[in-house]
Parts: sequence; structure tokens; C-alpha cells
Amino acid sequence: MAREDGAALLEERISEWRAHLDRRQAIRSVDVEELEDHLRAQVETLREAGLDEDEAFLVGVKRMGDLDSLSREFALEYSERLWKQLVVSSGKGETSTGVGRDALVAVGLAIAAAAALKAPALFGLKFAGRDADLSFYRLNLCLLVFPFLAVFFAWKRGLPPWGWGWLAIPFVAAGLIVNLLPFVPEGHTESLAALHLPIALWLTVGIAYVGGQWRSGEGRMNYIRFSGEWFIYYSLIALGGGVLTGFTLFVFRAIGVNMEPIAENWIIPCGAAGAVLIGAWLVESKQSVIENMAPVLTLLFTPLFALLLLVFLGTMLWTGNPIEVEREVLIGFDLLLALVLGLLLYAISARDPLQPPGWFDVLQVVLVVSALLVDAFALWAILARINEYGFTPNRTAALGENLILLVNLGWSAVLYTKFLMRRSRFVTLERWQTGYVPVYFVWAWVVVGLFPVLFGFR
Repeated sequence: MAREDGAALLEERISEWRAHLDRRQAIRSVDVEELEDHLRAQVETLREAGLDEDEAFLVGVKRMGDLDSLSREFALEYSERLWKQLVVSSGKGETSTGVGRDALVAVGLAIAAAAALKAPALFGLKFAGRDADLSFYRLNLCLLVFPFLAVFFAWKRGLPPWGWGWLAIPFVAAGLIVNLLPFVPEGHTESLAALHLPIALWLTVGIAYVGGQWRSGEGRMNYIRFSGEWFIYYSLIALGGGVLTGFTLFVFRAIGVNMEPIAENWIIPCGAAGAVLIGAWLVESKQSVIENMAPVLTLLFTPLFALLLLVFLGTMLWTGNPIEVEREVLIGFDLLLALVLGLLLYAISARDPLQPPGWFDVLQVVLVVSALLVDAFALWAILARINEYGFTPNRTAALGENLILLVNLGWSAVLYTKFLMRRSRFVTLERWQTGYVPVYFVWAWVVVGLFPVLFGFR
């Protein structure tokens, strides 16, 4: 029995070590597997020499050398190889394999996504302008783009044919729901569906990202990390695209040509759609640039958001003013809490789980507890409003989302505090967060698919 426990502990320690190496994006998965084989051989040799599993693991890791130095060596070797793959042809008129092939596929799918976004115009559905069909595009925008992102990852991960079929089901179901249900134009349930469908489909894309291994906690954490890095790349592309569009309007205006209709109907929407794919490709083929930025970004914004929430709580208690439960206020608070949770997840994904607690972890706990208190006050205000005026689609959605966030933030605060007190390991907090992801997936689909029926499509 003790030997079985030791073997289980050894596997857990090796999983943590492998996760530490996986975070070094310069090291390929095949190289991590080779290093793991060497580590297991070292551990087995040490166990035969009389050491127990824990001692063998510690000595084996020590013999493997300094992981950070090893990562730097890999980074120097593979960044040069990656650069050649990006800009140097093979000399035979063919695109180099790996990154070059991925780039071609990503660009092709980006063009396809832009074309799909413009396809409804062939049927008289305008994207912009005074007569724009806002209801259609609010509900279908992500349906016109995200399937191509799912195709990119399904192709890249080698998803089997049956996996492609299962992956298509959520997209087909979403298309039927938002286009066949009799929503009241610009009604509450339509707005809720438009807000929650991107979440549901983005998490569906995650199934393709992990190659169909949706039960893998490590795969979910990798997708969380990808989502944060993709957001950074997409924001940078958007900033660059905005500058490019501005200069386009400027130079053509100088010769008396008005490019605003073309920019409004073609450049901006097509660029925004295509950038979803290009951003994903950049994350996949990066040279550890964003990975190095992640600790800096979390270090910068964690104290700022913690300060914001603390000042807000102090001001609310000082003035005695309750939270106003209006539609825009509910959406704003949910976005704020979701952003705080996203910051927490991104910090967790960028942190070495083997590193001991530090001052930044204390700051993270302050952020989580502050968000938890804000969520509790918001819930109190929502329940009071429901008790007085009854249930509406917006109040019910806000109630559900804040309850889900309350459970997530509450238990995260408990686990993080236990980690600070050295009564638990950081990997426990990681597992809680990755295990909780399906809750958001299910809730988003409930709001999209059931709320319209429950509230009469109003």
C-alpha cells in the first residue's frame, strides 16, 4: 500500500515537473518527452540504489541540471530555427514545413473567415450603415468566425474524423438556436444570447485546441494560457489595424477620395475576422515573447485591480450607497469580475507551481478576496431587487453568473490561503480552476438555449 502511495506521489511530482517545462514555450513537446524519459531513468536507477520515490525524484531533478538554464539553451537554438522557418524558403520553391505550413493554413482560414463575414451581404443583410441588420450580426458574428478557428486547431492537433463530427454539433446547434427561435428584436433574451454565445463557442473551440482531450486538466490550463496570449496579440493587431485604417483614410482624403464606406464595410470587419486566426497562429508559433510578458502584465495589473476593488468597497461602505441593479450596471460588474478572474487565471498559468509562496501570492489573495466581497454585495443587491420586482432575464442571468463566480472565487481564496500557509500545494489551486471551466461552458449554453424559452423570447 505504501509503495502504491509512493508511486502515485512520484507520478504527481513528475507531472508538476513536466508542467514546469511545458511553460517554457521554446521547448517542444517531443523534447519534454525525451527529458522526461531521462528523468524516469534517473529515478529508477536511484530507487534501485535504495532511495525512496521522493528522494529519487529530488536527486534525479538535481542531476538533470538547472531547468531555467536548460530553457535558455533551447530558446537560443529553437528561436534561430523558428526564424528561418518564418522568413527563409527551403530553396526548392516550397514552403518549409512546421511554421510555414501553419502560416499558410492560418492565412487561408483568415481569408475564409473574412469571406464568411461578408457572405450574408449577398442576401441583403448589411453589416454597417443606417440600415444595418444589427440583430442578425449580434447573434451570428462569432458563428461566422469561430468555426474557422476550431478547424485550425482540429487540423493542427490531428483530430480524428469522429472528433470533427462531435466538434461540429455545438456550432450547428448554436446556428439553429439563434436563427430559428423567435427573439424579440433587441429584447433581453436576444441580448443575453449575443453576450453568452461567444463564451460558449470559445470554450467549444477549446475542445479542438486540446485535440478532443477535454477531460485533461493540463490541456484546459494550456487553453486558458492560450486565451490570455491570444487576447494580447489580438489587441496589438487591432491597434496596428486602427493605425493602418487611419492612414488609409488620410492619404486617400488628400486626393479627394472618400474611403470611409470601404473601411466601414470591408477593411474593419474583414480585418477583425481575419485577425482572430492570425492571432491564434502567432500564439502557436511565438518565440516566447508573450510568455515573458505574462509575469510582467500580471505584476502590473494585479495591484491596480486590487486597489480599484479596495477603494470601491471602502467608498461604498463610507457613503452607504448600495449597488444599483440596472441592466448596464449588472453587465459592467459581471465584466469586471470576469476580468479579475481572467487575471487570476492568467497569473496561475504563468506561475511555476513548484515555486514557494511569495509576496505576489499575498497580493493575489487580496485581489481574490476583494472580488469576492464585491460579488457578495452585488448578489445581495440582485436578490433584493428580485424579491421586490420578481425575476427578469437580466436579473436571473446576473444571479446565476454571480453565484458561479462566488463559488469559484470563494474556494480559490480558501485554496490560495492554504497555499500561503503551506498547508496545500499550488497545483491544487490549478486543478480547481481547470476543473471549474465546464461550469462556465454549461451556464453559457443554458443562457443561450433555455433562457429564451423560459422568458418567452422577450
